[in-house]
Amino acid sequence: MNEIYQFLTGPMLWLTFWVFLFGILFKIMRLGILAYNKERFLFTFFSFKYGFRSILNWLIPFRPVNMKNHAILASVTYIFHICLILAPLFLLAHISLLDEAWDIGWFTLSDTLIDLMTWIVLASCIFFFVRRITQKEVKYLTTTSDYVLLIIVAMPFFTGLVAYHQWVAYRFFLNLHILSGEIMLMAIPFTRLSHMVLSPLTRAYIGSEFGGVRHTKDW
Repeated sequence: MNEIYQFLTGPMLWLTFWVFLFGILFKIMRLGILAYNKERFLFTFFSFKYGFRSILNWLIPFRPVNMKNHAILASVTYIFHICLILAPLFLLAHISLLDEAWDIGWFTLSDTLIDLMTWIVLASCIFFFVRRITQKEVKYLTTTSDYVLLIIVAMPFFTGLVAYHQWVAYRFFLNLHILSGEIMLMAIPFTRLSHMVLSPLTRAYIGSEFGGVRHTKDW
């Protein structure tokens, strides 16, 4: 088990980092080249002002009309993304590892709050799963990959919860937590999870078109 841990926090961690970094850079470059070759006009009205305005307004809860029309889904999605991002970034155990490895770190949130965020992420994943199998219009568009992505997202939080509380097989779930987290990071550039990085660019483009061309709001 110790050898597995050393591998996961050593070579596998570096592999994950490079796959994630170069995967994201490749995807952004590929989309940029594709847009330049086929729809070059997109770059003519791209505006930092209107793009930033759109991103800012979509970050405000229930500012967009779409959020108001789907209040429950919007609320769960909004809280889910906050917890998904903040929990791993501000967990003391994660920051301690960064400090030991690269002598970098920042402030942390309490373990109690992180624990609550983890439960929220898992509950949200269950909500999204139930929604996909109960709502006809969503079920129709759902594929196997959507369920796989839900599992990929949920696993680092589930295994981290089990390992943190040491409910059972601590070392096994710790290794599984690290591995599942690495799998999720490597999956981001090649799946719909890439919206974590690309959504601000998409929102900026839409905001630029609506603000600079149509002279209206997109929220």
